[in-house]
Amino acid sequence: MSAIRLDHVSKNWGSMRAVDDVSLTAEEGALLVLLGPSGCGKSTTLRLIAGLEQADGGTIAIGGADVTHLTPARRKISMVFQSYALFPHLSVAENIVFGLRVRRMPRAERDERLKRVADIVGLGQLLDRKPSQLSGGQRQRVALGRAIIAEARVCLMDEPLSNLDAKLRHEMRTEIRALQQRLGMTMVYVTHDQTEAMTMADRIVLMRDGRIEQNGTPEELYNRPATAFTARFIGTPPMNLIPQGERLIGVRPEHIRIVSQDGHVARVTTVEHLGADSIVLCDIGGQPVSVRQDGFSGARPGDDVRLAWDAGHEHQFGKDSGRRLETAADAARRIASG
Repeated sequence: MSAIRLDHVSKNWGSMRAVDDVSLTAEEGALLVLLGPSGCGKSTTLRLIAGLEQADGGTIAIGGADVTHLTPARRKISMVFQSYALFPHLSVAENIVFGLRVRRMPRAERDERLKRVADIVGLGQLLDRKPSQLSGGQRQRVALGRAIIAEARVCLMDEPLSNLDAKLRHEMRTEIRALQQRLGMTMVYVTHDQTEAMTMADRIVLMRDGRIEQNGTPEELYNRPATAFTARFIGTPPMNLIPQGERLIGVRPEHIRIVSQDGHVARVTTVEHLGADSIVLCDIGGQPVSVRQDGFSGARPGDDVRLAWDAGHEHQFGKDSGRRLETAADAARRIASG
């Protein structure tokens, strides 16, 4: 069953098409990530689902019911914003139950829910503190607790980890994913960070200029990018795209080898040692090409090397259209899958 469904949804800001004919589905209990660069329409799409913006075209359904023209309160969703949006004068406990108090929920039921949610998000010992006494990660847990306590069927998150440092972001995305799976909630999560998307999502909707560039699993976007844009956006370092006639040949850095003979002549320009692996940046006739090697690479800037890769690891895209072209390996996989 689909928890959220958008059919040909559009939103205009004057002459600018912020969301352009977007159709997507979030299945019940799944984590759907809206991914893309700044200004691509991902946050606007989330706000349309939430009812914080009104669509200029198309329909939005939650739980099978048309909510296109309903207020946010009637959509029965919870939301976590980029900013924690906590009341500084209220305690952790009061911040978490604030929405329940506004809805005049009986005290006994509020207290029962608070205890359960505080245990889930690890705030049981901090309920009497004020937000100013908490770390960034703890404040984000308060925001999560406030969303969870509503027991809404859908939770929307708009770049909730962007204000945290790298280590804390890693910890929190693991916690959010585990929490989502544990509670079985449907979550739509907005981010510009492809690492967050790849590690958390059941399904990724990559957006560009208000439209959907590709909608698929993390594995599909990484191994079968539908466009050159997807190929470059997903992956660190991104896929190498080498012009050849009317085509762009795409190869992931981990699929390129430095060989002693044959291959493409290249010159090493930079070497980044990352510990577990190294990124060797080379130049092939003015075209930068990244190579990922295990451990510490012996290559040095200025070295002349040869690069090779297997044809089965090539991706091909139209030079002008940017759309994926079928390779021999693609055809073989298609035939094998029936």
